[in-house]
Amino acid sequence: MIKVAPSILSADYVNLQKDIEKVDKGGAEVLHIDIMDGQFVPALSYGPGWVKAIRPITDMTLDVHMMVQSPERFVDQFADAGADIIGVHVEATPHIHRALQMIKNKGVKAEVVINPGTPVSAITPVLYMVDQVLVMTVNPGFGGQKFLPETVKKIAELNEIKKSEGLDFDIEIDGGVNEHTVVGAYQAGATVAVAGSYVFDADDPVSRIKAIKDATK
Repeated sequence: MIKVAPSILSADYVNLQKDIEKVDKGGAEVLHIDIMDGQFVPALSYGPGWVKAIRPITDMTLDVHMMVQSPERFVDQFADAGADIIGVHVEATPHIHRALQMIKNKGVKAEVVINPGTPVSAITPVLYMVDQVLVMTVNPGFGGQKFLPETVKKIAELNEIKKSEGLDFDIEIDGGVNEHTVVGAYQAGATVAVAGSYVFDADDPVSRIKAIKDATK
């Protein structure tokens, strides 16, 4: 069964604590926090202060996804704010090894992220040092997009490398996830599914979390 990571990008900011508590009690294991800088992606979102404010109100794993140019600038701040996982895009820095090493040095789990147009070969040199790989199943920066089915091949490729090299990392998917699209991704090797609008736009977010889990039993 796949782990579910609701994205607060689609939550009600005015009632954020209530929304977080709802998905926490509803069986979600991870809380996905999208950091956007208006440069790497067009949109803007939270800073480290949001992570610091969220940390005391949930025991869920805080998965901080940095869609940020030169993410090395902010690793220490998000780690100190309480992130459990910090993800950096291989496309966002020429120093991906350094960025991941900075995360590991802070005692935080390191995640490397690839966009739909980026081949798995771009990250194979650093797979040995990561705890999680995030495969973007839509183009980053906006919620509510449709799942790109061609990304499933990348999940399968990563899973094969993981097995053949004896590596141990989670494979997370992000974008267009619902109880239908998650099935193929899960069968290909995905272990964590980010879901934003599918969960938080529903009248009953908990039922949506259950639907994703039930689809991957």
